[in-house]
Parts: sequence; C-alpha cells; structure tokens
Amino acid sequence: MVRFILRRLVSTSFLIVGVILMTFALARLLPGNPARLIAGARADADAVAAVRERLGLDDPIAAQFATYVGNVLQGDFGHSIVTRRPISQDILTFFPATLELVIVAALLSLVLGTLFGVLAAVSSGKPADAGVRGLAVMGLSVPDFWLALVFQLIFFAMLGLLPFGGRLGTGVTAPEFVTGFMTIDSLRAGRLDLLGDALNHMILPVIVLAIPSMAITIRVVRTSMLEVLNQDFIRTARSKGIAPTRVYRHHALRNALLPIVTIFGLNTGLLISGAVFIELIYDWPGLGRYTANAISASDYNAIMAITLVVSIAYTLINFLVDLSYSLLDPRVSLS
Repeated sequence: MVRFILRRLVSTSFLIVGVILMTFALARLLPGNPARLIAGARADADAVAAVRERLGLDDPIAAQFATYVGNVLQGDFGHSIVTRRPISQDILTFFPATLELVIVAALLSLVLGTLFGVLAAVSSGKPADAGVRGLAVMGLSVPDFWLALVFQLIFFAMLGLLPFGGRLGTGVTAPEFVTGFMTIDSLRAGRLDLLGDALNHMILPVIVLAIPSMAITIRVVRTSMLEVLNQDFIRTARSKGIAPTRVYRHHALRNALLPIVTIFGLNTGLLISGAVFIELIYDWPGLGRYTANAISASDYNAIMAITLVVSIAYTLINFLVDLSYSLLDPRVSLS
C-alpha cells in the first residue's frame, strides 16, 4: 500500500509539472491584452506599459514561468483581471458550487445508470433491453447544452415548474458561507426553506449533467453484468435454486463492481471539467462560469490556476478509485 501511494505521488507530481508548463504556454497564446484590460479602455500607451511592467509581462518567458511556479508553491496564483481579487480566494468561493452540482449529478448517474444497466443485462434480448440501450444512445447523442436549453423552455417557460437558473431565487438571502455547499449551509443554518429553494434550483442542471454520464454507466454496467452472468458460478447459484434477485444483487453485481467504480471516477472527473456550458446556461455561479469569464478576458493567471486545480482534482479522484479496488476485490493487489 505504501509503495503504491508513493508511486502515485511521484506520477502525480510529474503530471502537475506538465500541466503547469502546458497551461502556461497555452495561456500566452490566447488573444487579447490583459494589461489593456486592467488599465482600462481609455488608458494611454504609457499606462498600459506600466501595467505590463508591473505584471512582469515584458520579462522573458522563462523568467515569467519561474516566477509563476514559485508563487504557486506558496499558494499564490496572483490576482484575477475579472474580479480583481486573489485567485485562490475566487477558487475557494466558486469551486464548492461546482462540486455540489457535480457530486449530486455523479451520484444520480451512478444510481440510475446501475439500475438501468442491470435491468438491460438481466433482460438481454427483450424489449426492456432494447429500450434501455436506446435510452443510453440518446443520452450520448444529444448535446448537453441543447438539452439544457430545451429543459429551460419546457420546465420554465412553458410549464413554470422549475426556475430558470441560479442557486437561489431572486431576493432570497444566502446562508452564511461555511462549506460553500448551499444545501449543507442551509441545513446548518436551520433554514429548510432555503434548502428547498436550493434543491429546486439544482434539479435542471443536475439532470442535464447526469444524462451523458448515466448513458455511459448504463453501457458499462450492462456489458460487465452480461460477462459475469455467463460465468460458471452464476449458473451454479441458479441451479441451487437461489432467488434470481439474490443472484443478481449478491453474486453478479458484486463481481461487476470494478468497471462500475472505474467509470464513476472517470465520469466525476469529466463532469468537473465539463460543467462550463451548463453553468453558463443556468447562471450557476461556479468554477465553470468563472473559467469562461477568465478565458474571454485572457486572464492568464486564473486560467492556469483553474487548470491546475481541476487536474489535481481529477488525479485525486482516480487515486481514490485505484485505492478502492483492493477494498472491493481482495484479489486486486496495490503493491
């Protein structure tokens, strides 16, 4: 176990260094002049030059990169051009909103994807199997941003059942910021009305985010379950007269868990990086919308910081997935 953790830490360190290098290079290729944005549209050339000098944009690229790495090691990502605040403070403010959305969407896709996948596997070749497979194909084929707009049209504009966007209704005061998770902070404040409002605003973005992940989970679970159901020990369990539900739940599904856990980890990581469009459409004040604003403003430091944070989160998720293998299947060794 210790050797496994050390190996993953070393590989993660190399990955982070590579991410820093690539994002630093790509950020410098973005169009736009951050010095002009900071100085203002009416600033003269001397004012813009002064800002460039203050930001170190006239220094050699190698010197800029060395300065940036040194600051990152101290937890300093600089200041955002858009918000004019420390980027580390912005990330702590906006990232919990994205995490709340992603965690709920990932769990929803896992539960529904597993249920539908098992149903398709045990009904292989039957209408239920064809229906579930069709649902999975549709979930992967329909663009999530288009689906988000259609859901807004139907459930907000036409039916008036769900809000257009945001985390809370207009005029509603948010609870004290403790965890950044609106649901948890509402419960902590004892405000069930805020909890209900927050959950109501989460429904549409969570469903839109969960659909593609659910479709992938359905396909993986179905394939894994079919493979396990054809094993000899399943046929033996059936021949002993064990109830089918017990065979599926205690024997087949348990042995099909590893691929399910793998796809859950991958989906969660992809949801974090793929929440940009959903947050923009639903006016969700998370890291995705912050990222879009940073890109449009050529906010170099913010872009690099966000990429680094998302990469670390993705790596941590995959590390936890690898670690869970030995807990789910004792035959898997992490040495």
